[in-house]
Amino acid sequence: MNKKGWLVINSFISSSKFLNLYKMLEDSFKSRDVILEIKTAEDIGLDVDLNLKDKPDFVIFWDKDIYLAQRLENLGIRLFNNASAIELCDNKILMYQELNKYGIRIPKTYIAPKTFENVGYTSLDFIEKIKEEIGVPFIIKEAYGSFGEQVYLVNNNKQLEKTINHIGHKDFLIQEFIESSAGRDIRINVVNNKAIVSMLRYNKDDFRSNISNGGAGSKYEPKPSYIELAEKASKALGLDFAGVDVLFGENDEPIICEINSNPQFKSTLDATGVNLAEHIASYIINKINE
Repeated sequence: MNKKGWLVINSFISSSKFLNLYKMLEDSFKSRDVILEIKTAEDIGLDVDLNLKDKPDFVIFWDKDIYLAQRLENLGIRLFNNASAIELCDNKILMYQELNKYGIRIPKTYIAPKTFENVGYTSLDFIEKIKEEIGVPFIIKEAYGSFGEQVYLVNNNKQLEKTINHIGHKDFLIQEFIESSAGRDIRINVVNNKAIVSMLRYNKDDFRSNISNGGAGSKYEPKPSYIELAEKASKALGLDFAGVDVLFGENDEPIICEINSNPQFKSTLDATGVNLAEHIASYIINKINE
């Protein structure tokens, strides 16, 4: 009997770049005689007491709905990636704390004190103290954000006040600005803790290298130290597959920028000719057949 899996996607995102990615995954499994059905939360069920009569053999969870991921795992279904790994990647504060726990090099990172919706950040004295440690400019990142959005470069007090007013009461962190990597990084795509293909991302007009923000990408062969750090970071977060973004530190030392549990790999295909969906499909099918 052929295996059957679900590709769980967000209910409200329907842009072409996501639809193309879903098709790539579907086709990769189909070529291996495995059915991959697309499902949303509404398709599966919104009950807290989720009860499925026809459970899939596995789920590729391409959403960030941790509550749904946890309910599916409670039914004994194997998720790729698992709920814990997705949660760690989705919340940058949790991600950097976990990476730090395993001694993985990250930019100097500081977590803003907790505030609340009806209070906000009424004092920025804590940032003044951080500036003494890391200088100006520096980076502010909201805990949640994708495609380089919710990431801000702060050069002066006016920009700082504007950024904090925009953030409101949301959780955020402050990081040193890695000037040696301004506008460029390496996206290292990892499957089963092994680097598969890498892409240099660069943007001459923005400190962020994200292709969705106008950056470009080209095939790239990183130094072994970059590969080793990316693989170690993916393993530390318990990921089956990941897009690991690595910065060029001073003296060419690799620094982890961010890790994506559901990387947008169409841009990698365009830049390198490598379809990451093929590697994800092979890995998952081997896993479920063990």
